[in-house]
Amino acid sequence: MRAAAAYLRVPVSAVEDLRLLRRSYDARKKPDVFQNVTVSVRIRGEDRYLSRRLRDGVSVYEPAVYRFPLPKNRPESFRPCVAGLGPAGLFAAYHLALAGLKPVVIERGEDVDTRTRKVEAFFGGGKLDPESNVQFGEGGAGTFSDGKLNSGVKDPSGRIRYILETFVRFGADPDILYDAHPHVGTDVLRTVVKNMRKEIAALGGEIFFSERLESLKIRNGVLCGLATHTGKEMPADALILAVGHSARDTFRMLSREGILMQPKDFAVGFRIQHPQAMIDLSQYGRPSGNGLPPAVYRLAAKTGAGRGVYTFCMCPGGYVVNASSEEGRLAVNGMSYHGRAGRNANSAVIASVTSAECAAFSGEEGVFSGVAFQEMLEKRAYGLAGGAIPMQRLADFTGNAGCVRMEGEVQPETRGRTEEADLRGLLPKILTDSVTEGVLAFGRQVRGFDRGDAILCGVESRTSSPLRILRGETMEASVGGIYPCGEGAGYAGGILSAALDGIKTAEAVVRKACGSVPG
Repeated sequence: MRAAAAYLRVPVSAVEDLRLLRRSYDARKKPDVFQNVTVSVRIRGEDRYLSRRLRDGVSVYEPAVYRFPLPKNRPESFRPCVAGLGPAGLFAAYHLALAGLKPVVIERGEDVDTRTRKVEAFFGGGKLDPESNVQFGEGGAGTFSDGKLNSGVKDPSGRIRYILETFVRFGADPDILYDAHPHVGTDVLRTVVKNMRKEIAALGGEIFFSERLESLKIRNGVLCGLATHTGKEMPADALILAVGHSARDTFRMLSREGILMQPKDFAVGFRIQHPQAMIDLSQYGRPSGNGLPPAVYRLAAKTGAGRGVYTFCMCPGGYVVNASSEEGRLAVNGMSYHGRAGRNANSAVIASVTSAECAAFSGEEGVFSGVAFQEMLEKRAYGLAGGAIPMQRLADFTGNAGCVRMEGEVQPETRGRTEEADLRGLLPKILTDSVTEGVLAFGRQVRGFDRGDAILCGVESRTSSPLRILRGETMEASVGGIYPCGEGAGYAGGILSAALDGIKTAEAVVRKACGSVPG
């Protein structure tokens, strides 16, 4: 408070409240690292202070405060359904419950505690459960990730701040409210999603685990019901589809039911691992610790041919995990715990690929060309190491075709079995060359990124949905009463944006159920 009072040139006694709004680190003069903070200050006699000319760096703070529009009239006969309990479905169901609409939620996977036990057993060499794994189950794929809450979405309504506050209310660390790179961590996320689910139930919602959406009942172009793979049938006035980007069987079912979709560009590549200490030294000019968090990076480059290559979902102090969800196919992802205390940093290094290229690579035209391409890559990855995570040193990947010597200082940090393999034939050659060119370019941005003993793991194929389920101004699909939502439907790209889309979709369902509601 003393520093704020001095900067504002007011007595300390005039400062009535001070709150930290944002914290970031500036290492442009490394090894000197500066902490930049933005704070809100309420002072006595504020009107008198504001009548002066404000100092540089001082402005009037007028936060946007979001409130979910709660209806005055709640029709008892209207009860919506939500398919999927990842971030989009979770926030949609929570807000429908707040509105008194008592949603019915179906999730093909298991509750987060049962799911976690099953995933840990799989990491240890156990059998994959195609219905409950890193991709499917309470919390969605984000539950086994770093839990990053970054988003490039501009949201003047205040919804993003509201989402962060909701995470904190249900168990996340309050530092996500002000950190420039907020993250929750897989261990804390499990608590958050469980607490939110319990609140949905307390508000009258019903949650059914191990129930996969199997078919729709449509009358005169409008949804009237649904059925699950266990034979459970439910009437439905509205269905929020928040099934995640890995629900390929559900996408195909929706297409058969006449739901319009279109293919979408995405990106594929590998996970790359480096020592976190090396990343810290490059980014800060000195080790992390003593108040400095493990360093992060976000890199992008254009190849000579104009293809975009970039890093994605960087996990400081994290692990590469076997993120498979289908028998005979293998995909990887990154995961960090809240403490980010692992030896290595990892990130996806991926190259953009168009839907037209996917069709050429996979041999399948149309809406599912990207899905077919993902499936082709994941089948290859599975075959390279018999279902273990295939990995290779960067030096051998870029220059020694067929060589798989795992020599060097970098030791893999993974969750799931690993095996040395030659990754060079995994992607089509044009994408392999693009990733190689990108990694070498990143070595000019982060010292040591292109070191020979960095470890590549494959395949990173599920960066985003390979298709988009079309929706109109009311957020409904080509069949009335169906609301595509979140990352799987092609409208989000991470936990925060998926939660944001879940809230917006819930708003649309409330408008349908209750008519005009307060803004």
